[in-house]
Amino acid sequence: MSTYDVARVRSRFPALAGGTAHFDGPGGSQVPLEVADAVHAAMVAGLTNRGSVTAAELRVEAVVSAARRAVADLLAVDPVGVVFGRSMTQLTYDLSRVLAKSWGPGDEVVVTRLDHDSNIRPWVQAAGAVGATVRRVDFDPATGELPTSAVEAVLSPRTRLVAVTAASNLLGTRPDVPAIAEAVHAAGALLFVDGVHHTPHALVDVGAMGADFHACSPYKFLGPHLGVLAAAPALLETLRPDKLLPSSDAVPERFELGTLPYEALAGTTAAVDFLAGLVPGAGTRRERLAVSMAAVDAHETALRDRLEAGLRALPGITLHGTAARRTPTVLFSVAGKAPREVSELLAAVGVNAPSGNFYALECARHLGLGDAGAVRAGIAPYTDESDVDRLLAALA
Repeated sequence: MSTYDVARVRSRFPALAGGTAHFDGPGGSQVPLEVADAVHAAMVAGLTNRGSVTAAELRVEAVVSAARRAVADLLAVDPVGVVFGRSMTQLTYDLSRVLAKSWGPGDEVVVTRLDHDSNIRPWVQAAGAVGATVRRVDFDPATGELPTSAVEAVLSPRTRLVAVTAASNLLGTRPDVPAIAEAVHAAGALLFVDGVHHTPHALVDVGAMGADFHACSPYKFLGPHLGVLAAAPALLETLRPDKLLPSSDAVPERFELGTLPYEALAGTTAAVDFLAGLVPGAGTRRERLAVSMAAVDAHETALRDRLEAGLRALPGITLHGTAARRTPTVLFSVAGKAPREVSELLAAVGVNAPSGNFYALECARHLGLGDAGAVRAGIAPYTDESDVDRLLAALA
């Protein structure tokens, strides 16, 4: 494996110069100079609405096309199947309404308690609006595992869609999505995968995953605030979203409401390029992403192990979630301290480890943590050993 130079990576993040140890990446990562420069360059270059006549129109078309190709390389999908939106939540709500047009009484939709609410509530509400039934899948609160068998148990010939996370944003649990996909497709249903928390930490291959729809958020992988939905163009062609009469009916544009945030798209391309260059090397962007993400995984896993070992050595610390496959995300509680109090004390010494349920409300409640949740420490590509040691020292 190529050497991962975390000091070189850290040097590209201006936010780190302030001295704060950022464990808040699962809520939104810090941004490298390359991404900020790309956003700035797009905004001052002369942009307009999309078209094919003026230099400004052609510049915008190039920005959009480049962003679709970059995301396609990141997710191993067809660029024509890449849809952009304001957020993953917005895109999921939009898609749920489109799919629900073909649902009715007797149809069933499956969601899990492991998921962020953005992959639960849109499906629950869309199903409720048309009289479809919602089936819920529980995870093991002792381990954080979501067994494939638990999903299989609720599938039936009436199942129309299953929504599941590729990685829990609260516990880091990574379910066996390919196995779940096989079961879902055998039942004749579609699979929607929330890849928001998974995408920053692993090389994603949507096809190998078996997802019919895959959603993620560039601002979780070093980019701007934006949402992405990826699906096979042929599947998107079968869906008819509500849209303005003069807007394009082509895929993927028929799913993109209003004018796209071109500067954010430029930043997204830069973010993917930055990820591909975390470990300098040659090859296609996808090939470089494979090398870089493998190195990131090894780096982040080592830091997670260091953090968890340190937490276990401290009295009064309870770790939540021990799934065999996890992202570098650690959820913990401190005896005698409310989660928010712990986060406030950490922030006072320059360590950002926020607390709460992080919109994984059903997950937090199923864990017995209530709506207050716990403290979450997320490791990112720019996290180093000194950050981990500062968090442990502050907790001690």
